[in-house]
Amino acid sequence: MPAYACGRASTALSASPARAGSRHERLAELLADMVPGARTIRVSQCEPDRSWPSLYARAYDERGRPLSLNRAQRLTAARWVIRASPELDWDEPHDLDLASGALRPTVEEYASVAGGC
Repeated sequence: MPAYACGRASTALSASPARAGSRHERLAELLADMVPGARTIRVSQCEPDRSWPSLYARAYDERGRPLSLNRAQRLTAARWVIRASPELDWDEPHDLDLASGALRPTVEEYASVAGGC
């Protein structure tokens, strides 16, 4: 292990666990900046037009209306959310609340209204 002057390595390592608890909050802040007006990001491995698994994300405003995302935004949002929580079962869609950073399985009624996957 390399020696660091002034104990910088130990300071950086000790700061990491404190930041790990707010991982979803930081992710929610980044996605809110990337998709202005979005309140929720729904992530799944089922793109509507494909019969094979394909990362997909949708954005919804505070009233539950869909917001348009371009392909790069859809893929980036889906990758970031899935990589932030690899321990979850991604066979089912999940919603990331951008206000609180809470990540939870999608509610069925909400999915059927939006033509969910």
